[in-house]
Amino acid sequence: MVKTLPQRRAGSVRGRLRWYMISFVFAGLVINYLDRASLGVALPFMGETFRLSKTQEGMILAAFFWSYDFFQLAAGWFVDRYGPRRSFTFAAVWWSLFTALTGLVGNFAALFGVRLLLGVGESPAATTSAKVVGRWFPRHERTLATGIWDSGSRVGGVVALPVVTALIAVLGWRWTFPIIGVVGLLWAYGWWRTYRDPQDHPKIGAEELAYIHEGGARWAEDDEGDVAGIRWRDLFRYRTIWAMMLGFFCLNMVVYFFLTFFPTYLVEERHFSLLKLGLFGAIPGLVAIVGEWLGGWLADRRIARGASVTRVRKSFIAGGFLVSTVIGVAAWVPQAWMALALLSLAYAGSTFAAANIWSLPADVAPADRHVASIGGIQNFASNFAGIIGPIMVGVLVDKTSSFTVPLMVISAIALLGAFTYAVILKRVEPLGLPG
Repeated sequence: MVKTLPQRRAGSVRGRLRWYMISFVFAGLVINYLDRASLGVALPFMGETFRLSKTQEGMILAAFFWSYDFFQLAAGWFVDRYGPRRSFTFAAVWWSLFTALTGLVGNFAALFGVRLLLGVGESPAATTSAKVVGRWFPRHERTLATGIWDSGSRVGGVVALPVVTALIAVLGWRWTFPIIGVVGLLWAYGWWRTYRDPQDHPKIGAEELAYIHEGGARWAEDDEGDVAGIRWRDLFRYRTIWAMMLGFFCLNMVVYFFLTFFPTYLVEERHFSLLKLGLFGAIPGLVAIVGEWLGGWLADRRIARGASVTRVRKSFIAGGFLVSTVIGVAAWVPQAWMALALLSLAYAGSTFAAANIWSLPADVAPADRHVASIGGIQNFASNFAGIIGPIMVGVLVDKTSSFTVPLMVISAIALLGAFTYAVILKRVEPLGLPG
């Protein structure tokens, strides 16, 4: 039950506890992506132990995505069933343990198995984060909060290279994974001690509690009426869900280029040296962080000033996709710095859209108990891009000896994403409402 406001301590006007909560989530996503990316950085230093072929390396790196993707549907249900406190703690303990165990494996099969299980453990992270935003933030602050936690994935990817290489240089790769794993366990302990839903948190003030709830936060106590009776499988009856699945897949076709073949593109197509790659290769990721925070802040300002959620979400997402289509133009410009600038703009356009895309589950969920489930459904579809995209790019580069064709294909997919959110997605409102 929600406690009545007079029973709460007065607290400052509105309060800041919700922003502390989302900063904790942000830190969790940084660690989540650091753990995920650590093997890719460490693999070149593990060759003497494993003597893996490139095919075996590819299988090990892909193993994470296979389990991570196919557990998204179950992860969404799990988060809705057990709540953010238990689901995020359980997930962080799981992924931290299997990160640490990576330092103990001694053959291909063991390494493959550890990566599969790591993907299972990391699968609830994004959906839990969306659930936290839905419960802790009013509608007109939801997008910036979403942009903050989702940008943790960009930060984790950026810091993985210097952190992991430094640890390997000092301690060797076998000690690197347990150290990273311990960091995750410490975060899990802090999350368990700190997190409570807003109506149950002992440190929240009455002003902030009322501000959150009256602003449209999704609480389990509000799940009343026939609309809350929609079953999980019934979600697939809605055009909105299918549009979200297709659109998010299109977005990740852009994003996963930067997480996979982008360094290879700079070295082989634009002739970057290792030094130049280290100096300039992080620029698109840093610009993407700014793009995501900007997309969240601007969307929230529009909604706070009375703009409809439907108009803001559709225009910001479609607009971000249209900006990201310049990834195809990057293939044709003559100078490397021009290509890097266009690629940075494309990445920022995709994250500008992502802040609004990850706000959609809380926007359209018919009840609080559907928020993470919808997040898991759209994330399930989106991560097929992590399986299909790198293969598509690799095949096209092999056949054409250039990145021009794959970048043009990704640009076309981004255009499809803009069409999906602008046309196929209709109103952004709770599913099941009449009208």
